Amino acid sequence: MIPLHDDNPTERPPIVTVSLIVICSLVFLWELGLGQAREAAVYALGVIPAVLFELKSLPPELDLVSPEMTLITSMFLHGGWMHLLGNMLYLWIFGNNIEDAMGHLRFILFYVLCGLAAAMAQALSHPTSEIPMIGASGAISGVLGAYLLLYPHARVLVGIPLGLFLYTVTMPAGMVLLIWFVVQVVSSIGASGPGVAWQAHIGGFIAGLLLVPLFRRRGVPLWQPPRPRDTFD
Repeated sequence: MIPLHDDNPTERPPIVTVSLIVICSLVFLWELGLGQAREAAVYALGVIPAVLFELKSLPPELDLVSPEMTLITSMFLHGGWMHLLGNMLYLWIFGNNIEDAMGHLRFILFYVLCGLAAAMAQALSHPTSEIPMIGASGAISGVLGAYLLLYPHARVLVGIPLGLFLYTVTMPAGMVLLIWFVVQVVSSIGASGPGVAWQAHIGGFIAGLLLVPLFRRRGVPLWQPPRPRDTFD
C-alpha cells in the first residue's frame, strides 16, 4: 500500500519538510559519488549498536564522529534509491501537516527526538549488532504517529499494487497508518540479521504518539474531524 496524496491542506509553507527532503537527497548523491568508499562511510556515520554501547570499537580510519553523534548522522543516509524515495514520499505526504501543526522550530526538534528514540529502540533490541543502521524512516515513523493522533479522519489516496497494475483507493488516514503500524509489529516478530529496522519504526511511531501533544501549537486539537469535501487538492 503506497500513499500518494492526502486531502489535508496546510496554512504555512513546509520549509523544514522540504529542507529535510533536499538534505537527504543531497547526502544520498554524495554517497553515490563515494564509489567503493561508500560502505566505509556507512560504517563511520551509521548507528552500530555494539559500538554505541562500547562493546566494539571502529578502526581508527572509520572513527570520524562519536558513537553518540551517529544517532544524528545516520538519519540522513540511505541504502538505495528505493529506500530514499520511499522515505521521502512518506515525509512529503505526512510531514507538511505535522510541521504546520507544530511550527517550524518545534517540528525540527520533534523530528530529531523521534529519530533518536527510533535509533535507540533498534539498538536496545539488538545491542550486540555490528550492522550499521541508517535511514530517516525512524524519524518519519514519528511523523506518522503524530499524524494518526492529529488527523485520523483525513483522506489519503493510496495505491495498491496488484500484479502489473496499481489500483487506487481513498482511505481514512487512521486506517492507513494503523495498517502500516501493524505491518511493522508483525514484521518485527522473529526478525533477525540485516534488513529493515522494524524496531526503529515501532519506536519512532510510539515516540511520535507520545510527543505530539507536547509539540502541537496552542489551539491545534487532537483527533480533528474530516474536512467537508470530496476531492483532493
